[in-house]
Amino acid sequence: MQWLAKIIYFKILGWKLNGTFPEVDKCVIIVVPHTHWLDFFLGLLIRKVINQEINYIGKKSLFKPPFGWFFRWTGGAPVDRSKNSNTVDSIVQLFSDRKVFRFALAPEGTRKKVDALRTGFYHIAKKANVPIVMVAFDFGKKEIKIGEPFMASDDQEKDFLKIKDFYTGVKGKVAEYSF
Repeated sequence: MQWLAKIIYFKILGWKLNGTFPEVDKCVIIVVPHTHWLDFFLGLLIRKVINQEINYIGKKSLFKPPFGWFFRWTGGAPVDRSKNSNTVDSIVQLFSDRKVFRFALAPEGTRKKVDALRTGFYHIAKKANVPIVMVAFDFGKKEIKIGEPFMASDDQEKDFLKIKDFYTGVKGKVAEYSF
């Protein structure tokens, strides 16, 4: 499947890959900008290109028949997202329970324009004691850019400036919604 994914990604779609995915078994991957439903499928394709298991979460009901098998097969993990549960703690528990868990998410929390990223990913990375890996889906350059992993520090403001700098100039599929 990797060779087919590479043909589709590089030859047919004409995209580039800038950077290499780090050799880590556990991390929080923040993918920005998330402006279109096609981002999910680009993510599924790139995980085959780099030949890495990448995970995401979804509400428990998605993992029931008839489509639960698909979400598990594509790296999904069910979580209880009800008002009575703490999603951050549920995800941190997934890191504890699994030998390999590379958790990808879109920190904007929506496909619409946002002025600031949500902070849940940051708290998850700190509580799970795992690095953050920044990934940019740049439709303007037709490139996926992968940053070096870094550990969240005790200076959230400084860390978020570093994150904002990484994504400066990156254009999503819907450019006007880009971060």
